[in-house]
Amino acid sequence: MKQKVEGASRLSLISNIFLFVIKLVAGIFSNSIAVISDAINSLSDILTNVAVHLSVKVSYKSADFDHQYGHHPAQPLAAMMLGIFAGVAGITVIRESISRIIEPTIQNVIIFPVIVLNITIVLKSFMAYYFRRISKKYNSPAVRALSIDSLNDVLSSLIALIAIWFSTFDLKYLDGVAGILIAFFIFRAGYHVTKENIDYLMGKAANDELINRIEDKVKEIEGVHELSGMRSHQFGNKYHVEVRIKVNQNKLTKDSCAIAQKVKESVSELEEVADVFVLIEPVDLDNK
Repeated sequence: MKQKVEGASRLSLISNIFLFVIKLVAGIFSNSIAVISDAINSLSDILTNVAVHLSVKVSYKSADFDHQYGHHPAQPLAAMMLGIFAGVAGITVIRESISRIIEPTIQNVIIFPVIVLNITIVLKSFMAYYFRRISKKYNSPAVRALSIDSLNDVLSSLIALIAIWFSTFDLKYLDGVAGILIAFFIFRAGYHVTKENIDYLMGKAANDELINRIEDKVKEIEGVHELSGMRSHQFGNKYHVEVRIKVNQNKLTKDSCAIAQKVKESVSELEEVADVFVLIEPVDLDNK
């Protein structure tokens, strides 16, 4: 699992470095703000990828004395950084795009930028699909952020491609308009990633599907009379779960504790669960 998530982060970093270089060269060559904006977007992706790659390694570290519940929040923190970078990049793009609308500077040479943008669209489409699969399989918010960002890169590159094509019809001011539209996608990606990861950091409760699986795990343990309550909160990309079980009060303390331990072990088998706390409520079954 760790290797897959780290591998996705590494693939994104290498791809974005490659795309940044060729888009920057194409943008300078054509003097297109749309292409340069796309290059700036890739630069912010590179910085984010570094943060994500480091956060993935940190998040899988075992608990230690200073972090006794583990390091799982490292991934949402890194994903939040993507939102911050997106905001900064978007503002930069909008400012420059407005000046290019007023005074267009795009050149007529478009073959190289068109090739670069087509490469970007194909590569980023594959990355969006691949990262989405990895994020779903391993419940990684950091990789999910990369998937969202890759999809937005496809859209922004497509806009830049359309703007360059229209520039051949003496509509060069559309290059600046395209830059503003690309900034919108940059902002949009940052907003969605930030919103999702605020829930992670605020300790959002588990979804109904996971709750149902936890309930099934608890109820299948012999000796559990009833599941009387459950609470959960997200801790990074994992959940801490607290369950209350009713146990026959006539059981010996060691037997009740053994039941609680079985509940803990069973629920801990779920990939999404980081830790389980079991509270025992003695109940008089003879009078029921």
